This record gives sequence, C-alpha cells and structure tokens, in this order.
Amino acid sequence: MLQSIQYSLPVIQDEARQLVQEGLVSRHQPIYILCQYIPAREWAWIECELERCNFLLRDRIGDLMGSEKWEND
Repeated sequence: MLQSIQYSLPVIQDEARQLVQEGLVSRHQPIYILCQYIPAREWAWIECELERCNFLLRDRIGDLMGSEKWEND
C-alpha cells in the first residue's frame, strides 16, 4: 500500500527554507523552481496546496517563505 505525504503550507515553507539555506535555490526565483527538488508524483499535491493558499507558481520563493527571524540583528 502506498502512503501519500500530506503537504501543508508550513511543510512546503520549511522545504523552501532548507533549499535556500543550502544555496540550491534563491529567494528571488519563482516557486516553480522547487519542482526540480521534489519528486514529480508529489508535486501535484504541493501545487494544489499552494493554489489553496493563494500562491502562484510564478511568485517568488521569498514570498512563500514569509518573514524570517535573524539571530544576529
């Protein structure tokens, strides 16, 4: 039996933050770039959740990530 992963917005945001921190993507790139790092079979779930939360695939990753806390400010 296959188990599907539920992608909530916080999970997607955490994935995006991790990719930005690792330097694999930039905050200025469009959200659809994330599909390169997420299995194709799971991308449909993510796309639906983003749409439900009023995000467009052309929006920037930084918009998806929202505000960030800086430890050294």
